[in-house]
Amino acid sequence: MSPTRSVAVVTLGCTRNEVDSEELAGRLAMAGWTLVDDAADADVAVVNTCGFVEQAKKDSIDALLEANDLKKTGRTQAVVAVGCMAERYGQQLADELPEADAVLGFDSYADMSGHLTRILAGERPTSHVPRDRRTLLPLAPSARALASDQEAVALPGHQQSSPQLPTPEPSVPLAQVAPPSGPRVVRARLDGRPWAPLKIASGCDRRCTFCAIPMFRGSFVSRRPQEILDEARWLAERGVKEVFLVSENTTSYGKDLGDLRLIDALLPELAGVDGIERVRVSYLQPAEIRPDLLDALARTPGVVPYFDISFQHASGPLLRRMRRFGDRESFLGLLAQVRERLPEAGIRTNVIVGFPGETEDDLDELVAFLEEARLDVVGVFGYSDEDGTEAETHEGKLDADTIAQRVADISALVEELTSQRAQERIGTTVSVLVEGYDEDEDRVVGRAGQQGPDVDGVTYLVAGEAGMPRFTPGDIVTAEVVATEGVDLIALPRPSQPSPDQEREIP
Repeated sequence: MSPTRSVAVVTLGCTRNEVDSEELAGRLAMAGWTLVDDAADADVAVVNTCGFVEQAKKDSIDALLEANDLKKTGRTQAVVAVGCMAERYGQQLADELPEADAVLGFDSYADMSGHLTRILAGERPTSHVPRDRRTLLPLAPSARALASDQEAVALPGHQQSSPQLPTPEPSVPLAQVAPPSGPRVVRARLDGRPWAPLKIASGCDRRCTFCAIPMFRGSFVSRRPQEILDEARWLAERGVKEVFLVSENTTSYGKDLGDLRLIDALLPELAGVDGIERVRVSYLQPAEIRPDLLDALARTPGVVPYFDISFQHASGPLLRRMRRFGDRESFLGLLAQVRERLPEAGIRTNVIVGFPGETEDDLDELVAFLEEARLDVVGVFGYSDEDGTEAETHEGKLDADTIAQRVADISALVEELTSQRAQERIGTTVSVLVEGYDEDEDRVVGRAGQQGPDVDGVTYLVAGEAGMPRFTPGDIVTAEVVATEGVDLIALPRPSQPSPDQEREIP
């Protein structure tokens, strides 16, 4: 293969997809491909698609079409679809989107270099044929560890080995892809952010009636703690200060390894990795949250005060139709337990409105919960049928206009409530991870420990009377919240920050 072959990995969707993209990039770099940021500068554009909800699927198709247009105007010779949408629809996507030169599923990731080489040589690989990935591993979680160790099933983001490839030198310096000795980590950073997602598990064993993720991501499989720690050290060596633990269901971590409390023990080890200053945990299922897990999250130094709890609704009867558990009273009780341990905790959730059979009483119950819960961030989604899910067959479907109106109403309420919650933080002290600089407003941009990446708002650091020291991405700054802009916080750095002779410029 020519060493001049280049590839751009375009990522859509969640942070779990970001991990998968960086693993793909690492595999390709080690196989001699040159990684570029812009698809217009690449021989091949690999689009890591999202297949979660209708809008995400539309965004993925738009990205594939945009990449295809580059074949007329740029260097790009081929466009390849990978990721959740490609895994979920496979041949169907290929038939409906002939602009894609290939549609490859998860099983293709191990030899992605070989596939891309053959595509540039004029071959068109057979499109992926979807299957229910829950059938690929044993039903009993305790029997899965051996199967996953034997790599019988492709698990993106789990650092499974690749076949030996006949390529001499990586295009990226080896130190940026894998350590020269010791545990093997195959991953290439695709950005310079001071935080990074770190996958601790894949798949899900829950059977929520609205969700198709288990069908194309498979049954729940935990990564072994040592693998996670090795990758955390690798990230720290490359300047990462915050690791964001991602999975489809973090509260299930360890059940297939024989210890549901394994996450409790893993957290302090991760927080103790040299160079890692913050550990953030995502996607907690309310029905699986244990008091001792709350204790571990609240009391482990280095774990930020952040709780990403998937409530989805607050009406007990409607949640049962979703095959979920809980109600307004139990959820408020859980939030009280969190705040008893960490009064300053940041809490986010997602809710679905317009689910089949949702009544005005159900909606009133959701509104009452949101008004009482004092949540920091709430993602509001309108229900849409997902292929192959149980809810697709439910009666009592609401029309599109009704769903859209409910989304608008709940979104407006959430905007008001989360702004009020942000205002409650005025006068409090926060620890801010510096991420960049807002040139338009002349202020530093970062995130407090209570704010998750990308979708939870930011904290702006502004100058006080004595001016403001200059910070660099990755700095942890103690600051006082003095104002808000919606869910965003405005904060003044404490006087004990670096003096002018210690200033460091943000690049």
